[in-house]
Amino acid sequence: MLAVGKVRSAPAALAILLGAALLIGGCGGGSSDSGIQSKPAPAASEFPSPGGQPLLQFLQKNATEVQRVVAPAGKVWRVGENRYAFGIFNVDRSQISDATVAIYVAPGRDGRGPASGPYPARIDSLATKPAFHSKTTADDPQAALAAYVSQVTFPKPGPYTVAAVFKEGGSYKAVLAAETADVGAAAVPPVGAQAPATETDTKATVGNPSLLDTRVPPDTMHDVNYADVLGKKPIVLLFASPALCVSRTCGPVADVTEQVKQQFGDKVAFIHQEPYVDNQIQKGFRPPLQAFHLTDEPWVFVIDRSGVIRSEIEGPFGVDELTRDVQQVAG
Repeated sequence: MLAVGKVRSAPAALAILLGAALLIGGCGGGSSDSGIQSKPAPAASEFPSPGGQPLLQFLQKNATEVQRVVAPAGKVWRVGENRYAFGIFNVDRSQISDATVAIYVAPGRDGRGPASGPYPARIDSLATKPAFHSKTTADDPQAALAAYVSQVTFPKPGPYTVAAVFKEGGSYKAVLAAETADVGAAAVPPVGAQAPATETDTKATVGNPSLLDTRVPPDTMHDVNYADVLGKKPIVLLFASPALCVSRTCGPVADVTEQVKQQFGDKVAFIHQEPYVDNQIQKGFRPPLQAFHLTDEPWVFVIDRSGVIRSEIEGPFGVDELTRDVQQVAG
């Protein structure tokens, strides 16, 4: 059984993760034909119910320890239902892309609060059609290939301990996530809020093309200034730096967004904003990210023609998810 003292602590898991220098990466090279397929979430009935037990006690009774790293891909959590994206890694830094897994959460940082769940995770492939697969992504051996996504409910603000439970045959294995979830602390505008007014960089305003887009080749989402279309036309606003993103997810999601753009033609304004001043991380975020109160990347906001945020995604996402979100505003 999983002993309390044997559960991998968040700091220990995070140290392994940072040593790997990635959050949702993969080993062996990124590819538009990675062989990883999207997969729906398993039924919640495939996992044990915690029945209000303290999280660590529930894990002790129902699972054995596994030496893996579960790395959340976000920092912004809200009271209520949340999109919880994460990656799973072996301790040798290789990505696990085919797990049957569910998330459990408990209030507090010590894992002794009452557990809720299970929240089963689907697998989202980040693959694109070859025409939209950038050289930036293809040349990155640690580019993200897939992400796990659960719909997790946090009933109240404050810190939460997060655990992943893996179903393997007729048994279960478990590990704590690399970070606690601090719910309700972020200032990022939520779905349903009016999108902030700000100016984004375009081909016309940035003299040096290398400062406009770190993707190779540059994408086609730099013609429109966000301020010129806000409240007039639906918008997809992507914040990502394909060549600088520590999580190795920005290249793939830029490719994904470029592919989805081609489907919607002129119905929606697709805008890509590089996050860092002069594309130098040490100079901090550009004004548009400050306007949205962002402290990480990637993010994508889908905004309707009245200027209201209809969906937001922090971290990795695939073509299917973004397509569904854009269809809501495309008319």
